[in-house]
Amino acid sequence: MPMPSTIRVACAEILALLLAATCAGCDQPETMLCEACRRQLVPAPLELRTPAGLRVRAAVPFEAVAARCIRRMKDSGETMAARPLGAVLGDVLRAERGAQTRSRPLVAPIPTSRHSFRARGYRVPELLLRRAGEQSERLLSVSRRSADQRGLDADQRIANVRASMRARRQGSGQAVMLVDDVMTTGATFDEGARALRAAGFHVVAGVALAATPRHSERNANASGTRRK
Repeated sequence: MPMPSTIRVACAEILALLLAATCAGCDQPETMLCEACRRQLVPAPLELRTPAGLRVRAAVPFEAVAARCIRRMKDSGETMAARPLGAVLGDVLRAERGAQTRSRPLVAPIPTSRHSFRARGYRVPELLLRRAGEQSERLLSVSRRSADQRGLDADQRIANVRASMRARRQGSGQAVMLVDDVMTTGATFDEGARALRAAGFHVVAGVALAATPRHSERNANASGTRRK
C-alpha cells in the first residue's frame, strides 16, 4: 500500500532536519545528540545553599556537555535537548521529593518573564518538568520586570530580583519545592521562596537542573561537597 503523501512529506522534513542538525553537546553533524554526549548527561548532584539559606540540589554542574545542551535549548530554541536534560532533572527531583518525610511537596517552577516567554515561546523550567514526566503547579508569577542577571554580582542579583515575584494564590502550609533550570547565586530561588512564604506556603527545598561553576565551586569549598 503506497504511503500517503502527507506522511511522505513529514518523513522528508524530519530527514532534512536530522541531516542539517548538529549534536547539541559536541557539534557532530547529522544528529541532535550523539551517543557519547548522551552518556555524559547523567546526574552528578550538588548540595548548595542560597544566600538566605535555602537548600538547593542541582543535578549537574553547568559545564561541558550539560552547559552546551542547556544553551542550545535556551538560546537557540532546540527544545529536543529538553528530553535528555529533563530526564536528568527528574532523577534528582524524585530523589529529593522522596527525602521529604512529612508530606509530598508541590512542585513549583520558577516563573519565566513575559519577555523571555515571548522570545522563546516556551517556559524553560516548565518544559523540563514536562519532559521529566513531572506534574507541576504554576504557583508563582512575575510581578515586575527585572534586568538581565548576566554580568551582575551576588549582591546586585539579590537587589535585581527583590520583590519581582508574587504568589498566584494563597496557601495553607502546603510544602513546596521550587524548580529552576540554572542556579548561579541562588537569588532567584530566594525571591520565589519569599513570595510563597508570604502567601502561606512552606518552601522546603529547591531543585535546579544545573549550577554554575562559580556557585558550585564556592559551595564545594565551603561544605566539603565534591564536584563530580
